[in-house]
Amino acid sequence: MKQIALVATVATLTAAAIAFSAGARAEAETFSIDNTHSFANWELRHIVARTSGTFYDIKGKLVLDTSNIANSSVDATISVYSLNSSHLRRDMHVLAEEYLDARNYPEMKFVSTSVSPYSADKGTMRGQLTLRGVSKPVTMDYQILGIGADPWGGIRSGFKATTRINRTDFGITKFAVNGPVGNEVDITLLIEGIKLGADGQPYNAKKAAEEKAKVISYPMPAAAQPVPVVQPVPVAPVVQPVAPPVAQPAPAPEKQESAEDQLKRKLFKGLFN
Repeated sequence: MKQIALVATVATLTAAAIAFSAGARAEAETFSIDNTHSFANWELRHIVARTSGTFYDIKGKLVLDTSNIANSSVDATISVYSLNSSHLRRDMHVLAEEYLDARNYPEMKFVSTSVSPYSADKGTMRGQLTLRGVSKPVTMDYQILGIGADPWGGIRSGFKATTRINRTDFGITKFAVNGPVGNEVDITLLIEGIKLGADGQPYNAKKAAEEKAKVISYPMPAAAQPVPVVQPVPVAPVVQPVAPPVAQPAPAPEKQESAEDQLKRKLFKGLFN
């Protein structure tokens, strides 16, 4: 029994280690919002009907962690001046001070604070929406539409998110109470993301594959050439030059003794002999 328990414990720890290492290897991917294929659509009541429009200038980034969606995030900025309701005079009216006041608040911003998935591709996302200088928490229902290659070698992702806000919460109170324009605004975000590489530039799958396929080769060292055998050149004996004999100085001529010196020598000789 002890052996069985030990084997089961080892197997459990091994499975946990494998699962942990697999999760650790998964990396979150960053997508830049494609400004030309992303929209913030809105809809609200006009008298008894519905009026809709869009904001088409959206910039920002999405971080998607497919191994743990809860680690994902969104940071998006929308230009208020990109409003388009298919009626120029209405657009100018909505951009005026009594509604969006675009001159003083040219952008709106959404930054997610948490993501709560309830399936692989759906869930809720909470964050702060800043509109007309006022920041309020909002909750969005999101859907991951897919991730795939585009025709240009890049990787794209698609997202959809919906929410409903009260415009009076953001200081837009014109005609809000019993007026022709409704207070509740339905918002639908349609976002297309372009995957970024580690360098922050759009990722190109074809280029990445080519780089990966490259084999780094190093030049082979040149074959060693045989060293020629150099025969020693006979060296002629060095003949030391013979120095000419040094002329010995001629003996100095004997000093001629004076008669007085000769007498003294004879006296000394006779004195010690």
